[in-house]
Amino acid sequence: MAKKNKKINSNTIVVNKKARHDYFIEQSLEAGLSLEGWEVKSLRDNKVQIKESYVILKNNELFLFGSHISPLKYASTHVNTDPTRIRKLLLHRLEINRIKDKINQKGATVVPLKLYWLRGKVKLEIGVAKGKKAHDKRQDIKEKDWKRDKQRALKESFK
Repeated sequence: MAKKNKKINSNTIVVNKKARHDYFIEQSLEAGLSLEGWEVKSLRDNKVQIKESYVILKNNELFLFGSHISPLKYASTHVNTDPTRIRKLLLHRLEINRIKDKINQKGATVVPLKLYWLRGKVKLEIGVAKGKKAHDKRQDIKEKDWKRDKQRALKESFK
């Protein structure tokens, strides 16, 4: 029997769980993504990875760096497919200026959080973030364990 690939949200392409583990997300924004045709086809097949990627600011423009979109086997042979090329983010000038001001603060960076479809277009949720220390990560794990134990206790008390 073949397995059915079930998604939680059919619009979500990929989520960067590592970003929420490694950073405190202060603000999140929705940005468009400048893509080529073969990249869109690969996104429809979920052949993308943004775990190790980040956003850089260059010449007052934002770019997604380090993401990997795997080309499909049946893609055209006359198109030069570069899976790790730098992709431009599409934002309004005011949004870019706000992000630029936040980046200039010590320890702030911009990380991609989620890639998804919105009305037929690919959108990238980016977050202005500050890095977590090891003790912050341990505290988050303790809180998650406490919430889980609390839910179990409540569930058992209602049985």
